[in-house]
Amino acid sequence: MPLNIVVGIAGGIAAYKAVGVVRALVLAGHDVHVVPTEAALRFVGRPTLEAISRNPVHVDLYEGVAEVRHVAIGQAADLIVIAPATANTIAKLAAGLADDLLGNTVLASEAPVVIAPAMHTEMWLNPATQANVATLRERGVTVVGPAVGQLTGKDAGPGRMEEPDVIVRKALAVAHASAAKHPDASEPAADRRDLVGRRIVVTAGGTREPLDPVRFLGNRSSGKQGVAIADAARARGAEVVLIAANLEVADPAGCDIRRVSTALELQAAVTAAAAGVDAVVMAAAVADYRPASVSESKIKKDASDSGLTLELVRNPDILAELGRAPHDGTILVGFAAETEPDDDARLALGRAKRAAKGADLLVLNRVGWTEGFANDENAVTIIGRDDTVVTEVHGAKLSVADAILDVVGSLLTE
Repeated sequence: MPLNIVVGIAGGIAAYKAVGVVRALVLAGHDVHVVPTEAALRFVGRPTLEAISRNPVHVDLYEGVAEVRHVAIGQAADLIVIAPATANTIAKLAAGLADDLLGNTVLASEAPVVIAPAMHTEMWLNPATQANVATLRERGVTVVGPAVGQLTGKDAGPGRMEEPDVIVRKALAVAHASAAKHPDASEPAADRRDLVGRRIVVTAGGTREPLDPVRFLGNRSSGKQGVAIADAARARGAEVVLIAANLEVADPAGCDIRRVSTALELQAAVTAAAAGVDAVVMAAAVADYRPASVSESKIKKDASDSGLTLELVRNPDILAELGRAPHDGTILVGFAAETEPDDDARLALGRAKRAAKGADLLVLNRVGWTEGFANDENAVTIIGRDDTVVTEVHGAKLSVADAILDVVGSLLTE
């Protein structure tokens, strides 16, 4: 269900990353209202925030007095995310100060609050900041990060704001958990926790087939879509095993994560995890071939060489093997990434692949040099058991994940 989300932005250099947080939440279908501090607008302009959020941006505490804006925004919120949260803002939140619109919004709201700290290492480790953060945690505020990495200038260490996708995943998980504890009468908890008691295996990322100790054959999958599916399934109450192949994104919280690298390792992990589960979602990009032999030392080039010939052998088709094996009660979801530009031809390829692999559902998406892989957005067509198009969805990978799980959940209840 769409949420009314307030994104607070404090005045720090990491404010530019808040644009990514706002964008991801909007693409996921939520109504986002940005409340920056005056200092934040010195880093990111109001027109940018209004364009990305698709809502007016208010800063002045004394604007909109007739509509009691200084409390109305917080009262209407389902979730408040503050990114970045500077040392100053954290101190003000801990003290309960309300000398600006953001402080008033937080005090006037009963919604869960998620903050993403960002500051120099010395400021983060200062006893005053640590005490303020501990106070906020005791009050139920969720703290995401900070990460360890490069800061402004030459500094490096803890204090870097977490990446937007990590903040968004955690924030939405907090919102879902809060909704389950305090369901609204018009939105039954079952609508948001429909996978409670279900066990789901998700594969994510891309396999790598080694040529020698330093080289491999791989693909461009980052794992974003598979991780989004695992995260959404867990938020909806499922027990999730995530088989992660060389992820380029942060791990989702609350999942049983089993790391693999090659197709054979992924096959072994899926086979071990899939027995008796409710659904297997094969979102990972698995190599079709691997080198027939792997050099124990780095392959050297020679001035006299005219080139290098590699012999490749086929990897097992993991989804097809699952489809051929008895799997009563287990929904099998395959993925097909196709470069075919024609919609009808691409759909025909997807239908043929679903039938060949024995999948209950096939998620078909177009990929290319600039499409599909490593992006925050995706566009998919879900093909059902009878080869009909069940649904088509375009948007943030988090919203695509929920659409896929909506179809899986409907099959599980049949």
